[in-house]
Amino acid sequence: MRIKKLIAASIAAVVISSSAALAEFPERTVENIFPWSAGVAMSVSQIIAKAMGEELGVSLPVVSTPGAAGTKAFKTAMNRPADGYTIFDGYVAPLVLQPVLGNADWTYKDFKPLHSAVSNAFSIGVKKGDPRFKTFEDLMEYGKANPGKLRYSSGSRNNLPHMVIAKVLQTYGVVAQNIPYKTDGDARKDLKAGVLDFSFINVGAYLQDKEGFDILLVLSELDGAKKSYDGAPNITDLGIDTGLSGLAPMGWTWWLVHKDTPDEVADVLREAMKKAMSRDDVKEAITRVGFVPLEWDHTQYDDVVGPVSGQLGAMGNALKWEEEELKKLN
Repeated sequence: MRIKKLIAASIAAVVISSSAALAEFPERTVENIFPWSAGVAMSVSQIIAKAMGEELGVSLPVVSTPGAAGTKAFKTAMNRPADGYTIFDGYVAPLVLQPVLGNADWTYKDFKPLHSAVSNAFSIGVKKGDPRFKTFEDLMEYGKANPGKLRYSSGSRNNLPHMVIAKVLQTYGVVAQNIPYKTDGDARKDLKAGVLDFSFINVGAYLQDKEGFDILLVLSELDGAKKSYDGAPNITDLGIDTGLSGLAPMGWTWWLVHKDTPDEVADVLREAMKKAMSRDDVKEAITRVGFVPLEWDHTQYDDVVGPVSGQLGAMGNALKWEEEELKKLN
């Protein structure tokens, strides 16, 4: 009887201890490890982090950790304890794209999801008032008639915008030259100067200089993305079957924690982020800078993120197609 009482007392002590630990989380600052340099995308993460911190009752700073196409941030976060005090700002490039390209040894399944955050749609634009290209169809007709003559930029080569644009061009059978630039700003300057025929334009660049570009195609099927570009035509409007859907043809982030984080701790973070993303002030602030707030919770992570990996593989094949077709023309 005495032994049974001791065992019961021990179990009760463990339960009380666990409950106390859960009740106390978080006791201190929780950090969001952001994979890029400071800019519009980081400010969006800061909007969410501030609201989430208010729900948790602690500070939640966003720490810029750029490098190696976003993988430096992931490695930094992976080296932290799996205690819930470090959040991965899981942008698509380090989470899915770099593993697909063989530059990272993890997959999206190696993390525990909290909640979807935002998406950032890409677009194809020309300089304002370019008389040659009033519609995307005009651009494609010219490209078909003049193989290899169109010059464009996605910024750096083999990045996600390059992959998406190459896939769209492949769908139309249009071969064009992607010119690399050190910065997107330099590419946009050359677009305005007539050095480039068209270019990748992100939401931030468009909102800062609406008078500088005509957006011919929004590379997303999401209504929120179309609104970010003031209703410019999107893939759905033109009936383009690129094989890309959902989050695949755009930038996006899903906040995550280390896979070994205790479920009780992850659930606290999940509830706080869900409340933050449901707030009207948060949604309005995100939308104001051209990003689209996402509403998927952790239970939908596999269904939403899983298909992106396969579609990125198809976009990788489009890059190879573009390279091979250009070689034929030389």
